[in-house]
Amino acid sequence: MEKLTSLCVYCGSSNKVSPAHQDAAKRLGTILGNNSVRLVYGGGRVGLMGIAADAVLEAGGDVIGIIPYHLHDIEVGHKGVTELIVTNSMHERKQKMFELSDAFAVLPGGLGTMDETFEILTWKQLQLHDKPVILVDNDGYWSPFLGLVDHIVDSGFARPSIKDFFITVPTVEDIIPAIAAAPAGRIPSEPDLL
Repeated sequence: MEKLTSLCVYCGSSNKVSPAHQDAAKRLGTILGNNSVRLVYGGGRVGLMGIAADAVLEAGGDVIGIIPYHLHDIEVGHKGVTELIVTNSMHERKQKMFELSDAFAVLPGGLGTMDETFEILTWKQLQLHDKPVILVDNDGYWSPFLGLVDHIVDSGFARPSIKDFFITVPTVEDIIPAIAAAPAGRIPSEPDLL
């Protein structure tokens, strides 16, 4: 990738998580702000989402939050971001996050984070994009997911090449170097389906 200008971060919205995950979100936000990489995220003010956004802003960076009306209306939206886009649906939110991002980083999170991760990887499998996807296995959080991917391949539901759709790194400090080292994006001539 030439130069990373905008990173979409998928992560959890819970405040009841390990301090190690909270610290990773804060460090990532600081890194993005210090490197003039715009954060694109789900627009929340709570959990890892809020921590990352606040850290980017504290470091002088830009943050675009994208949140659907039903979450905005119950006041979980972050009002201090550079730009807050309110969408009509979760689907529209995810599409907008995709459109505004050069690459994706996945921090620990719950079902929403899993949904976003599976969707962006499925879009890659279906040749709808060729952007880097970085899975941050902070404190071993994504080990069960990596085991599930192996199980999917071993069970014959996907080719081993699906493991090439994402790069796994141990820390947030590894995200930007991993994106810089990622092979130039290319969409294969046919989808990588069974």
